Amino acid sequence: MARRIPAHTQRLLDSNSGISLDLGCGQNKAEGYVGMDSRAVPGVDLVHDLTETPWPLPDDCVTLTRLSHVWEHIPPWKTLAVMDELHRVSRHGALVMIAAPYGLGFRFVQDPTHCNPSNEATFAYWDPLHPSRLWQQVYRPQAFHIEAYEVVPANGDRDFECALRVCKRGSEKDGAWTCPHGTTREEAAHE
Repeated sequence: MARRIPAHTQRLLDSNSGISLDLGCGQNKAEGYVGMDSRAVPGVDLVHDLTETPWPLPDDCVTLTRLSHVWEHIPPWKTLAVMDELHRVSRHGALVMIAAPYGLGFRFVQDPTHCNPSNEATFAYWDPLHPSRLWQQVYRPQAFHIEAYEVVPANGDRDFECALRVCKRGSEKDGAWTCPHGTTREEAAHE
């Protein structure tokens, strides 16, 4: 069954300027964003479970995505599909901002709905330029480059904040990744 896109969201899509997407926004949608959540609550523009793909959005329509305390709720076996779908709807160079409780800290473990612990190494699996080469060794998913990763204090514990850059123009040749963002992490940071 095709999902209906609200008129104001369709106008944004038709303008071809790109949208800012707040995934799992609930009632706390960031100003200026299109909100997608599995619950029909005030502020949600698209009622859709982000773990069910495809999302009711066209290819290459998103320029900025926010996942604020949503990542830890995504079942681990669905993270690759969610990231693939995020890559599909995002434009090359789009920014993805993720904030969540750190790893297996108290704030992560206390909530029975948290099921996806993550740390500094997690997002290297999506970054072909990361020195760990985890992308190359394991899954080879769609490419995102780690722009920033920081562990921050949060209510007596720790959260992480991660910024990823969508890469759609990269390619692998002879074991090396090249793209407009550079061929090494240092070059990507200077684009």
